[in-house]
Amino acid sequence: MRYELYYWPGIQGRGEFIRLALEEAGADYVDVARTSGRGRGMDALMRFLEGRGVPRPPFAPPFLKAGRQVIGQTANILLFLGPRLGLVPRAEADRLWAHQLQLTIIDLLDEVHETHHPIASSLYYEDQKPAAKRRAADFIRNRMSNYLAHFEEVLARNRPGRHMVGARLSYVDLSIFQIVEGLRYAFPRVMARRESRYARVIALHDRVAARPRIAAYLASERRIPFNESGIFRHYPELDR
Repeated sequence: MRYELYYWPGIQGRGEFIRLALEEAGADYVDVARTSGRGRGMDALMRFLEGRGVPRPPFAPPFLKAGRQVIGQTANILLFLGPRLGLVPRAEADRLWAHQLQLTIIDLLDEVHETHHPIASSLYYEDQKPAAKRRAADFIRNRMSNYLAHFEEVLARNRPGRHMVGARLSYVDLSIFQIVEGLRYAFPRVMARRESRYARVIALHDRVAARPRIAAYLASERRIPFNESGIFRHYPELDR
């Protein structure tokens, strides 16, 4: 099957978690909004958002078209793709555990976004800098360490501590890689001080980065660089 991924063309954002899964699996997919031609580009993305020709329109990107199905929400898309791409164990309990972990990762993403947009997404960062400094300070002091410590504990309990779920690579491992990458971009000084506390998480990140298909993807033009329009943004005044 050829998958069609619909996401904003200029940022990694939530779509990157799906891209990583598709890339690792060597899946046949097209990143629709980043391509040109008939039925492609931003016009195609907006057509779905407006509900044209879709009985169950998605609320927002990312969404995935697989045959006649249109699936929205990052964790939901990965729940769908996991067994089809061989990126989740077969047992139902393991699949639900992977989905639970992915939902927790999405919770973390929301909190990262709120470090620079704590009042409203419709406002510019510059319009809410004082609130952003307070929110980022609390995130760094409390919330970030809570999440990373949880992931560290999950790895420790899943002996020998090489994967988040089961004995093989899953989409959750790929998502942990992206979380570390994003936090390093947004909060490089903080991560430099804290990473030693989460040795298993960092080791997992490094193993994922070294996988041949992931390494090739990271070195390619398909990997959009981090920037100050996405979820992970680097503002030096917040990195304390």
